[in-house]
Amino acid sequence: MTSGRLLPVAAWGAAVLAAGHAAWSVYWTAGGTALLDTVGGSVEEAARRGGAAAVAVGAVTVALKLVGVLLALALVRPWGERLPRRLLERVATGAGALLALYGGVLVVVGAVALTGAVGEPADPRALRWHVLLWDPWFLLWGLFLTTAAVVHRRGAGTPDR
Repeated sequence: MTSGRLLPVAAWGAAVLAAGHAAWSVYWTAGGTALLDTVGGSVEEAARRGGAAAVAVGAVTVALKLVGVLLALALVRPWGERLPRRLLERVATGAGALLALYGGVLVVVGAVALTGAVGEPADPRALRWHVLLWDPWFLLWGLFLTTAAVVHRRGAGTPDR
C-alpha cells in the first residue's frame, strides 16, 4: 500500500475505532448494561451504581474518545489544515503511542494473569474480554493513529501549514 493510500486508511481506521469505543461509553453512561460485566472492576461497579459522579466520569471518557475521533480525522480532512501541522502530528503521534502502549501492556499482563501465574484472577470472565477485545481495541486504535501521524509527517498528508 502506498503512503498516499495508507494515510486515509490509518486515519479513518483510528477514527472508527475511537468512535466505537465512544459509542460503548455513551451507552454505558446512559445506563445501558449489555456487556458491562465484561469490563469488570470499579468501572462496572460505578456504572451499575449510577449517579452524578458516574455520569460525569462517563461524559469525560466519551469526550476524550471523541477528541480521538477528531484528532484522527484532522490528519485527512480539509478542516485539519487549519491546525498547526507539527502540533497536530506530535499530539497524534503521542496519543497513538500511549494508546498502543496501554493496550499492548494490558493485553500481555492480562494474558499472563489468565494463566494463573500471579494467582487466581478476581474476575476471569472480564479479564478474558479485556485480553481478547477491549485492550486489543486500544492497541489497534493506537497503532492506526500512530501510523496515520507518521505517514502524515513524512509528507503524504496535506501541504505544509
